[in-house]
Amino acid sequence: MLAAAERPRIGRRKPALTPTENGMETEALVLYEKDRDGIATMTLNRPEKYNAFTMAMIDQWHPLLLDAAEDPAVKAIILTGAGKAFCAGGDANAMRERAKNDALERKDFLWRHVHRIALTLDRFDKPVIAAINGVARGAGVDMALMCDLRIMAASATLAWSYINMGLIAGDGGTYYLPRLVGVPRALELFWTARVVTAEEAERIGLANRVVADGEALAASRELARQIAAQPFEAVRAYKRAVYQGLEMPLAAHLDMLSSQTSILRDTPDHRAKVEAFLSRKRGEV
Repeated sequence: MLAAAERPRIGRRKPALTPTENGMETEALVLYEKDRDGIATMTLNRPEKYNAFTMAMIDQWHPLLLDAAEDPAVKAIILTGAGKAFCAGGDANAMRERAKNDALERKDFLWRHVHRIALTLDRFDKPVIAAINGVARGAGVDMALMCDLRIMAASATLAWSYINMGLIAGDGGTYYLPRLVGVPRALELFWTARVVTAEEAERIGLANRVVADGEALAASRELARQIAAQPFEAVRAYKRAVYQGLEMPLAAHLDMLSSQTSILRDTPDHRAKVEAFLSRKRGEV
């Protein structure tokens, strides 16, 4: 079997320029590719700006997420950043321009545009892994928390820097972070904006794993490949059960599990696994 770095890629990697509706070309702010194992990789692509997101980046990213969600060939998704950063949050120049808008226009920017990413990922029933290759700040950290799993490079750091600008996390951080680390620790991180190292992130449950610098993407692909090799409907059912279970009483959760388990027993993957197990017991393989 080929090593991760040697595996051929298929699908598409967005070129440096992509066409717009009026026929003009614009820079691809999110690169997209998928490999033969069904792993789709999305790379935020403003390395000179530490991948700080703009409206244009969100507008390119959202349809790619929808495409990956609907593509039966895609079994897992990886999000990472180009260059030295994962994502530095919102673009400062764009934020300064939005400050000129009225309150309703600023709300609509978040609700109708930025929040499409969180709401789309919330409906995903495929695994999503953040390969945090460098610094993540503000909305960049919130975007990492929208993912199911996080692999961090050893020198990567996280910080909820909104308070330094007199703001609060507007992209879902106040939803995700307390669920991961608890309310007291989340409030401390929000109120102080202190930098969290990769080592601490792993210790408090923000990172699943810390790897050497330059290895976050390769490690994420290997993990995604392991997950993608599992029976796909069971993988999706686990994700639904875990997240829905956070909002359900036990009786309702168990009722849901009885339905999911009954459905999974009808899948070809389950039947093949049972037959393989029985064959091994009979000494046929």
